[in-house]
Amino acid sequence: MDLLTSTLRETPLHTLFAALVALIIFAFYGLYAILHLIAPKPRPVLPSEKTYLTTTPTGTATRQLPCWHDRWLADRHASETRSKNDDPTQLDIADTGSIEPAEVRMSVVFPAYNEEDRILPTLEEAVEYLDSTFGRDTRPNPNSERPHPLPRKHVKNAPREDLSGYEIIVVNDGSRDRTAQVALEFARERGLHDVLRVVTLERNRGKGGGVTHGLRHVRGEYALFADADGASRFSDLGKLVEGCEEVVDGSHRGVAIGSRGHLVGSDAVVKRSALRNFLMRSFHLVLTILTPPATSRLRDTQCGFKLFSRAALPHIVPYMHAEGWIFDIEMLMLAESAPAVPVLGHDGAVIGSSPGIKVAEVPIDWHEVGGSKLNVIQDSVKMAIGLAVLRASWMMGVYRRRLT
Repeated sequence: MDLLTSTLRETPLHTLFAALVALIIFAFYGLYAILHLIAPKPRPVLPSEKTYLTTTPTGTATRQLPCWHDRWLADRHASETRSKNDDPTQLDIADTGSIEPAEVRMSVVFPAYNEEDRILPTLEEAVEYLDSTFGRDTRPNPNSERPHPLPRKHVKNAPREDLSGYEIIVVNDGSRDRTAQVALEFARERGLHDVLRVVTLERNRGKGGGVTHGLRHVRGEYALFADADGASRFSDLGKLVEGCEEVVDGSHRGVAIGSRGHLVGSDAVVKRSALRNFLMRSFHLVLTILTPPATSRLRDTQCGFKLFSRAALPHIVPYMHAEGWIFDIEMLMLAESAPAVPVLGHDGAVIGSSPGIKVAEVPIDWHEVGGSKLNVIQDSVKMAIGLAVLRASWMMGVYRRRLT
């Protein structure tokens, strides 16, 4: 120890400073290399995962799955080619929120892994609400009057007022039970031919991977993902649509998330084990420290009931990496960091810019459902580590808004 102290005293100050800088640079690149090795990377989509099963009046059919993401990806490649050729007249497709027009009013994605015992009541509740609110007829009705719940700003990509209908995409995430068969039997009984679609992933990807895969194929003006266990009251979807409309920007980008924050102290939370409540609060503390400002202020990032306007999807879905429980936070961070868009006045003139995609946190009814696949201790530790890796990867440039 004395030798080290004397050596430091005898070493010139500029040499010590150079050594410190070199150490910091080495540590930075070392961490960068480690993150490249351990940061999650989504696996490529297999050909069979681009098809879906649906019922018909005479049986079951396998069809090609529509995919706005593939079209967006092709446009993005073309945009990058034009950028390399220094063509200033062409906009970068990633910054415009360009996406194919919607074909239905609402898309609902249910990620499902071994959910044969829980998915049926969820589908029943969802279809009852969707039938009464949106109907199944997707043909425009010129005589329909669909009043706005809120006054609307002048925006691009505003939803068509004559658009109706819905679709349900059940992403069967490599289930080993009868999840797919139960969903298809329900569709046959209710006559949901080509309305309810079952997409089967050959290998389990995790909840985040299932949600991302489903959102890449939605046709709706709004896209909701919801847990298959039915813990959230589905009729609260109306609240999410209103919340999303309140925060949409000049390109109609907006996100609304269901929140259980108001239930803290209620029976739904108090009846949980003390360990689970402790881990929940600890994770929220870590979340507050590691996430950017807008995301850190959200009271509930993990509720499986989130709604996206169609224009928001190209700024979030193509850049997703996390496929486990932590994926919700990556979605919200991507929304917060989305490119700025012009703010338009009532006459259509540009009056400013709006950075990021605003997120509305909407209180919803929620109840505990048995059969959860969450291992409280193990998955809580994994989520904390995953959050640290995720945040470091975005901060250090391992993840960027580039094609994945």
